[in-house]
Amino acid sequence: MTILITGARGKVGQAVIHRLVTAGLPTRAGSADPTGLTAPTGVEIAELKLDQPGTFPAALDGVRQVFLYPEPAGVDAFVKTAQAVGVEHVVLLSSSSVTAPGAETDPLASHSLQVERALTASGLTCTFLRPDAFASNALGWSYLIGQNQPIQLAYPDAHIAPIHSDDLADLAVAALTGDALTGRQITLTGPQSLTFREQLVILSGAIGRDIPLLQITRAEAEQQMTRWMSAPYAGSLLDLWAAATAGPAPIAETTQTLLGTPARTFAQWAAENVAAFDAR
Repeated sequence: MTILITGARGKVGQAVIHRLVTAGLPTRAGSADPTGLTAPTGVEIAELKLDQPGTFPAALDGVRQVFLYPEPAGVDAFVKTAQAVGVEHVVLLSSSSVTAPGAETDPLASHSLQVERALTASGLTCTFLRPDAFASNALGWSYLIGQNQPIQLAYPDAHIAPIHSDDLADLAVAALTGDALTGRQITLTGPQSLTFREQLVILSGAIGRDIPLLQITRAEAEQQMTRWMSAPYAGSLLDLWAAATAGPAPIAETTQTLLGTPARTFAQWAAENVAAFDAR
């Protein structure tokens, strides 16, 4: 009854693995580069490239549950292999963006939506975890903060409700090991709506120095963002943030509402990650 964890190098994947091992459950870590993956003693490591179906049979052999990162390129083959080997339950780390109008054509939302639809059509028992913004997205500011350079934002007053990766891991493990979340489609957030400006104030308090903020135009932001992502992705994010300036982000399900445990705050995340913002 092995549980396969895809995306085993990621923060959430690593946290899920450690929780399952602590619970004494047979766990397999799937990674595109298994030779460089560190896992706890007793965890099987398998090569798994979600866009290369040739890696699926060995990785899924003997597996009954899967924690899956969304990759539409190989999802149809993944579903067929999962059905063939007897997988009973898939917990997908999806995105809240799939519920937004225009999700089918949105570059960000469609990525997860395609995977959700393939899984739904498969007949497999599936649980869709749909987090909103991750608290760890703030690490994108780490280099500039470490260099004491200003954070440049087109929409500093965009509201989000960032979720801690450990909250996601707790919820994923609950879905994999219990029945309360099975088969549900759950939008997830952190416990508090914060603007980017407010997040920077919290980070300033955590690291003990001011973080300068500079508001720039949308065109300037798009020019910067397209250095490391495609123009459609950049446009989609900027549209999202522009809309989010309208008011506080809604608070959806959290670990408090689903598990009865307090949801971790962005301030808690900031305190845990101070080292990432040190001068470098």
